[in-house]
Amino acid sequence: MPTIQTASGVTLHYTDTGGEGRPLVLIHGWPLSGEAFAGNIPVIADAGYRVITYDRRGFGQSAKPADGYDYDTLADDLKDLLDQLDLDGAVLLGFSMGGGEVARYFGRHGGNRVAGAVFSGSIAPALCITDDNPDGAMPIEGFQGMADTCRDDRDNFLEQFVGWFYSTEEGGLQVDDEVRQTALEIAKQSDPNAAVETILIWATDLREDCRAIGVPVLVIHGDGDINVPLAKSSARMHEFIPHSQIAVIEGGPHGANDSHARQWNMDVIDFMETLDA
Repeated sequence: MPTIQTASGVTLHYTDTGGEGRPLVLIHGWPLSGEAFAGNIPVIADAGYRVITYDRRGFGQSAKPADGYDYDTLADDLKDLLDQLDLDGAVLLGFSMGGGEVARYFGRHGGNRVAGAVFSGSIAPALCITDDNPDGAMPIEGFQGMADTCRDDRDNFLEQFVGWFYSTEEGGLQVDDEVRQTALEIAKQSDPNAAVETILIWATDLREDCRAIGVPVLVIHGDGDINVPLAKSSARMHEFIPHSQIAVIEGGPHGANDSHARQWNMDVIDFMETLDA
């Protein structure tokens, strides 16, 4: 797997299908890596697009520094990737906490090199309940409690989280257990400190970052998502990105890119095609 070196000296591993098609950069969720998109990449590449994934610092095969687990730094890492690969007219797809990198990229760097954005099961625009954000998912104490549990009982927390990742309350597990086990093995590659620190940044208020997005936007979300409830996240995006469109996957869990892969892939490809028209 090739690597880049960020401006802060951190080595990030990435994959790149190559080709002349429009670049699609896939940004993974917690606690996974770019490998989480292994089943989606061939389909999207076969549709004519150049598909790039990378492992966030602290996750997968990337370096695991002691710090830098805030969205400013993570968005800068993303910018370094785009710059070093000299991507132009790219689409950024942020899955779950990866939506934070996408939103903060626009808030911090504008639309440089980017033609479109996709938020899939994303934490945006603001999950933390505050006085001026009463429609979030839970107060800061909830995020802190999750981080503390992950620090104190990592193995059990990962097991439970990955189970939720692929489940709905009504239908239970929506993938073969082999898929769940593979995701759990990827999750165990995460650095313990990085895993804890990045849970806390799910509480980041990204509303102003979302307002800064001027390119076409697709929002994808499963209506059975346990990890990031639709009503508390993606259903609110139109308020902050009025030109965004939403694709709700009926019966889809958080990991709808695996459980409902055909629909998820087609939603992404259809959106990419609108940019090429």
